[in-house]
Amino acid sequence: MLLKTFGWSFAVTVLGLALAGVLWGWQGLAIVGILSILEISLSFDNAVINAGILRKMNAFWQKIFLTLGILIAVFGMRLVFPVVIVAVTAKLGPIEAVNLAISDKEQYQELVTSAHPAIAAFGGIFLLMIFLDFIFEDRDYKWLSWIEKPMAKIGKLDTLSIIIALVALLVSAMTVATSVAHGGGDKSATVLLSGVAGLITYLVVSGISGFFEAKLEDAEEDADEAAGEATTAPATKGNGSAVGLAGKAAFFMFLYLEVIDASFSFDGVISAFAITNDIFMMALGLGIGAMYIRSLTVFLVRKGTLDDYVYLEHGAHYAIGALAVILLVTIKYEVDENITGLIGVVLIALSFASSVIRNRREGKPGDASGAKSEVGSGV
Repeated sequence: MLLKTFGWSFAVTVLGLALAGVLWGWQGLAIVGILSILEISLSFDNAVINAGILRKMNAFWQKIFLTLGILIAVFGMRLVFPVVIVAVTAKLGPIEAVNLAISDKEQYQELVTSAHPAIAAFGGIFLLMIFLDFIFEDRDYKWLSWIEKPMAKIGKLDTLSIIIALVALLVSAMTVATSVAHGGGDKSATVLLSGVAGLITYLVVSGISGFFEAKLEDAEEDADEAAGEATTAPATKGNGSAVGLAGKAAFFMFLYLEVIDASFSFDGVISAFAITNDIFMMALGLGIGAMYIRSLTVFLVRKGTLDDYVYLEHGAHYAIGALAVILLVTIKYEVDENITGLIGVVLIALSFASSVIRNRREGKPGDASGAKSEVGSGV
């Protein structure tokens, strides 16, 4: 199971490190290894979030996530995305931007870093919406019940998450964006525009995927009724439904996954410049880390880990909320990447520990298939 799931990640690691050693020597090998660890530490919570969505999709789309999805994640976000940012901000052609990244790495780094306020605003608002929609939903399981119970009650107000996200964006534009650390000057207009773009992207992609998912569920219920079957048949463990999302629903869910992954990768790409400004080292190191995140996502789905440890998704979403705030703060202030990664790891570790305690309390260690009673963890 382990080798089957992580086999490609192991192979890519060996090949990637070997290539780094041949091209850049021992120093390059070390840098690529450090970048890989950086990416894994910053994106571990991403794997948990991805698993919660991927388990709703059928086997075909899970394979698409591992093949086409990894190409988008590695080459699109870790190699092409920084070059596109430079091309847009510096008003250069694609070829000129690539030449700049190769021939003048210092200027290339400066241009990418100067685009950070726009990137942080887009990613911060997008991730904040994910967190808010999660925390405002009334769920069967509640981890931090003293927070989640009142949030679920006020979450019944329509568009509340949008209002809070817009207020956070407005406050960011009026405070941290007035004198930014990256590029200098007043970036209020840029932050506002990028934040609104992040909000619109979230609403469009999640709205469309939710629409098709609801249509698919309605169709399945109608089919069950026509066949005289119960409409509340139990879901296949670790897959969200007996069959899994397919067609248009799965396609838009796949797009949603990719946008989430892109939002998570922003801080990794920016943080990587603290280690190297060589785009090929960066792509190779972050790409290896991204492979492990993908493999870990599939491992969580196949093992049904989110069903067994019911608070893991809560911990990951709290980590998303923290990352959203950190991204908005970094518009002006520097935040050490170790802090960013550590917050996510600690929250997920605490949620995992709470899940284990809950399972033991109910006498079902490693099995969350029992009755969905509302249980607080006491954390």
